[in-house]
Amino acid sequence: MFEGRNDKINEIIDEIGDGHISGSAKNPIREDAFALSENEKIELIQKDFAHILHTLGMDLSDDSLKGTPLRVAKMFVKEIFGGLSPERKPKLSTFDNNYKYGEMLVEKNITLYSTCEHHLLPIVGKAHVAYISKGKVIGLSKMNRIVEYYAKRPQVQERLNMQIVQALQEALGTKDVACIIDAKHLCVNSRGVSDIASSTVTSEFGGKFQEESVKRELLDYIQLDTKFD
Repeated sequence: MFEGRNDKINEIIDEIGDGHISGSAKNPIREDAFALSENEKIELIQKDFAHILHTLGMDLSDDSLKGTPLRVAKMFVKEIFGGLSPERKPKLSTFDNNYKYGEMLVEKNITLYSTCEHHLLPIVGKAHVAYISKGKVIGLSKMNRIVEYYAKRPQVQERLNMQIVQALQEALGTKDVACIIDAKHLCVNSRGVSDIASSTVTSEFGGKFQEESVKRELLDYIQLDTKFD
């Protein structure tokens, strides 16, 4: 009885993983996600990962492996999944647009490192973020930092687009924000179909960026050659 049901569940899991289906614009985080301190999480993950390696048959007494569970636990909590913590969200201070700049501002080629939530393998690529001021402007580095913050989670690329745009819309007080992401997913490139050449492009266009002419202008800016040799 259970064997047939488990086979069906495995089919669904495989389909979701390969299809990169996103269930929500918010990460599926439990209400008690922050009941434990970072150090407590590291201690638990260290034990869990040691158990995984042991199950795989690795000898954790080897000098090369004995520190791996702790290194992985610290990396998960403080680095690659550090964006799960609200305390790490960058402060998006804005300023009055005193110089009355009325055209779009584009911060392109923002380096992006994230992790696919279906297989916990890297997502590596570039994000291009733009907005049109309605009286407020934001420091350029803050755009990079908001990309980094939301990327440092188990993610789905479509959701990441939406979160970046929504955060900047809230900070700037305007719907006129857009984000385009072009990234390689190692769950596609290094496993499964193992297609090393393909990349995934997603976008989120808010406000004026939904207009075809404004969208076209943004795409033209992104394609500009900005090498400074």
